[in-house]
Amino acid sequence: MTEQQHHTTSTGTYYFIFGMLMILTALTVWVAYQDFGILNVPLALGIATAKATLVVLFFMHVLQSPKLTALIVWTSIAFLALLFLLTASDYFTRSWPVA
Repeated sequence: MTEQQHHTTSTGTYYFIFGMLMILTALTVWVAYQDFGILNVPLALGIATAKATLVVLFFMHVLQSPKLTALIVWTSIAFLALLFLLTASDYFTRSWPVA
């Protein structure tokens, strides 16, 4: 039977990630009250992606997980990107009625 490797993450790392999440949350609120025109949604989605990445990598321990876990995460991201791409291709190729 093989011996399991146990990775430990320091408490300081968790506090640092928590601080980063709080800063990104404050940035999200600030961006919500600003008028960046067409960039409002991409900025909000970019910040949300950064927060989700921190949560997945550190709090869900994907950074220290076996390679199979990383493969599943990357496959899920690729599938989500494919769904966004297919939705965007449908949306941008429609002919919209002119008012």
